[in-house]
Amino acid sequence: MHTTTAFLLALLTLWPVGPPPPDVVRGWHPPAGPYAPGHRGVDLAAPEGTTVLAPAAGTVTFAGPVGGRGAVTLTLSGTGTPPLRTTFTPVTPLVEPGDRVPAGTPLARVSPGTHCPRACLHWGLLRDRTYLNPLRLLHRTPSRLLPLRG
Repeated sequence: MHTTTAFLLALLTLWPVGPPPPDVVRGWHPPAGPYAPGHRGVDLAAPEGTTVLAPAAGTVTFAGPVGGRGAVTLTLSGTGTPPLRTTFTPVTPLVEPGDRVPAGTPLARVSPGTHCPRACLHWGLLRDRTYLNPLRLLHRTPSRLLPLRG
């Protein structure tokens, strides 16, 4: 991800479910190649029916079924060429392709059909055909070491 883009998005990006921030049930494990096994996103704990929010401003570029599961793709505004796209499955879309949405807009509801042991939301991020870790979009406070007392 471009450094400037990553910094700006980190200031403007929200968790797609919550608050509070959800547990990450399964992390991002990029594949070794385009057809190799891997986990091309993160799974976030989210019960069925949970509202999925736009993590940043963008345009809905897909909302419909993929492989028997509902999916939404949001192309993020101002993220370069080609732009970043974030994806959500399994969901029931609440938006239509072409909708322009600000961060925090309800996009979908988590639906059954997950690959997690319990209901979850799969959140993906791509630039062109390259999968990226969607957690890099989030602003995280840096760790700080505190002195030990005693």
